[in-house]
Amino acid sequence: MRPLNDTLLRALLRQPTDYTPVWLMRQAGRYLPEYRATRARAGSFMALAKSPALATEVTLQPLERYALDAAILFSDILTVPDAMGLGLRFAEGEGPKFERPIRSEEDVARLAVPDIGALDYVMDAVGEIRRALAGRVPLIGFSGSPFTLACYMVEGGGSDDFRLVKTMLYRRPDLLHRILAVNAAAVAEYLNAQIEAGAQAVMVFDTWGGALADRAYQAFSLAYLRDVVSKVKREHEGERIPTIVFTKGGGLWLEQIADTGCDAVGLDWTVNLGAARARVGARCALQGNVDPMVLFGGDAAIRREVEQTLASFGPPSAGAGHVFNLGHGISQHTPPEAVSVLVDAVHEVSRQMRR
Repeated sequence: MRPLNDTLLRALLRQPTDYTPVWLMRQAGRYLPEYRATRARAGSFMALAKSPALATEVTLQPLERYALDAAILFSDILTVPDAMGLGLRFAEGEGPKFERPIRSEEDVARLAVPDIGALDYVMDAVGEIRRALAGRVPLIGFSGSPFTLACYMVEGGGSDDFRLVKTMLYRRPDLLHRILAVNAAAVAEYLNAQIEAGAQAVMVFDTWGGALADRAYQAFSLAYLRDVVSKVKREHEGERIPTIVFTKGGGLWLEQIADTGCDAVGLDWTVNLGAARARVGARCALQGNVDPMVLFGGDAAIRREVEQTLASFGPPSAGAGHVFNLGHGISQHTPPEAVSVLVDAVHEVSRQMRR
């Protein structure tokens, strides 16, 4: 069933809209006191993520506060490598860690696409969220990109310099290509399972693709993004399913990302939105791209940035689509009231522009 508010879907498919839709990366998160209360009740991040009821609760929390045009599944990009048996845990104050990172040739040889049944808790959450939304707004599903997942799988967690995965890239590219091929197959299957469970759009987060050198990006990230996009369902139960691809730090490669076949390219805050529109043309929609730190600048600064961002994209026209978003995830320290200012300003200013 198409949602009552399908503005996001129409924008992603470059169809006319009455205003510019808005949602925020990491919109259900630690900046909300209600999220922190639910997280404390769950006892741990993974207990929260693996409970469909609690994942549904936190997915809906920002929609109760703000007039957002989409919900995004509450989960984590590392659910896929966790299902591969790498032993994901979240250390307090340290972020995600894998107990069994992929380091040796033997580790790589053992790696396999996981049984999708190991991720049933995610699909159960998708179904429960769709029922709870009752057609209010669309639900976005997501995954990490093959390369971004590989970064965590090889490094064993977050990294400042990606020394281990880049050493593998230059010393044993065959091993990294094997990891990426497995990841791409797993990500495509995972996104398709989310679509079958009820996701109405999907997004691939290539968070660390921008850490690659040119040429390395094309070989080790872009090629596998293209593979994933080619395998993701474009339609389900008669409805078109848009796909968004976001490479943080990917401004150099916008045309190439657009040519993966995705419906929308996500932009970080380093990219000029108007220039991006000119570069991408009618190939796909754009999503982005306000600096998340703007939300600390006060009401006037937030409104000014909204106006400038919408003006940068320019007037709506046939074959163009824009989804307003931050250039990356919202900071946990963000004042919740600042988000109200942003969302309301996007709707108000974009309606005025159409008049």
